[in-house]
Amino acid sequence: MNPCLACSGLVTPFMSFGRMPIANGFLAREQFDSEPFYELAVGFCPACRMVQLLNLVPRENMFHEQYAFFSSTSVRMAEHFRRLAAEVRTRLAPKPDPFVVEIGSNDGILLQHFAQAGVRHLGVEPSANVAQVARERGVTTVSAFFDEDLARRIVAEHGQADVFLGANVMCHIPCLQSVIAGIDLLLKPDGQIMFEDPYLGDIIEKTSYDQIYDEHALYFSLSSISFLFGRYGFEVVDVTPLEVHGGSMRYTLARQGRQTVSDAVTAQRAHERGLGLEKLETYEQFRRHTEQSRGELVSLLRRLRGEGKRVVGYAATSKSTTVTNYCGITPDLVEFISDTTPVKQGKFSPGAHIPVRPHAEFAANYPDYALLFGWNHAQEILAKEQAFRDVGGKWIVYVPKVQVLE
Repeated sequence: MNPCLACSGLVTPFMSFGRMPIANGFLAREQFDSEPFYELAVGFCPACRMVQLLNLVPRENMFHEQYAFFSSTSVRMAEHFRRLAAEVRTRLAPKPDPFVVEIGSNDGILLQHFAQAGVRHLGVEPSANVAQVARERGVTTVSAFFDEDLARRIVAEHGQADVFLGANVMCHIPCLQSVIAGIDLLLKPDGQIMFEDPYLGDIIEKTSYDQIYDEHALYFSLSSISFLFGRYGFEVVDVTPLEVHGGSMRYTLARQGRQTVSDAVTAQRAHERGLGLEKLETYEQFRRHTEQSRGELVSLLRRLRGEGKRVVGYAATSKSTTVTNYCGITPDLVEFISDTTPVKQGKFSPGAHIPVRPHAEFAANYPDYALLFGWNHAQEILAKEQAFRDVGGKWIVYVPKVQVLE
């Protein structure tokens, strides 16, 4: 058993996805022979109820100057962050000269709204290329990993923060203790933490196993977040379920006793008990459901190949790396993956080495079927690709179940 990343307990393994490459490591053909692999395995800690990866990839191998994820490529996410910024600014309205810090601020998709409103802010983004895009948008950004030392430097230069934000980043950090200790130093006594990440309950309910990949070291529930932050004097005062990223949860935390705990927190605790998130058997059942989903997807793709149908992947995501490698999907089953991100185009998917091509190639010669790797953006994508359906094209999805959308 592995030691828990969040407490002093021991983690019980419940699933291995086998040999896996870096999820967002899209690569050129000449890099095939040097491509790194590791075992993607996941376990459950009964002591603090944290679900987590058992083997960690060094963060420098994932977040660097060639990092290939830019939040602003999604119109839906841009609107989501605009609304979040408006909510935070409303909370900050009574405060004189408020200061906001965001961890993993990416290309400034959230903080740009504070910059435009003249609100003091600082983004912390370790990927240098992405941080530079944020700076070009007028977002004050430091390219670094957040920890206690950085927190001290921020306080010395800017003072303490009123709000500490994070969106789809806290789950990326295996050593969260240093981050939380840094937040404790950085945050004012009456300050708030607000962060959102993929929600463990949704992953279990939807069998969305592609949420499990190297960048996601931790898989949060209200129970595990309460345990982890409680050790540093914080408590969850509100929760907000979100549809983004296939099912997420926004947690609002404050120092213990400083704010009223909402009824939503009590209701969510009861919901988690109903899901059985505190039981190992729940995760063993998840493994069985995942294995069944893999069998159904591979069977469908092989049948379509046998019928002479063309299948193209849609959206070269980190999630797609888990699916293609776990299911053994190679270019003989999926011809190429269409993606609008320029840095990925002309490269190959990690491990499976499926070509990644511009969206123009998808639109110029529609396939019979499109395998929707970006299922968490299905509403946005299907609306944009109505022409594909108008000529008889069909979508294949695998969450919450394998099916062809008619």
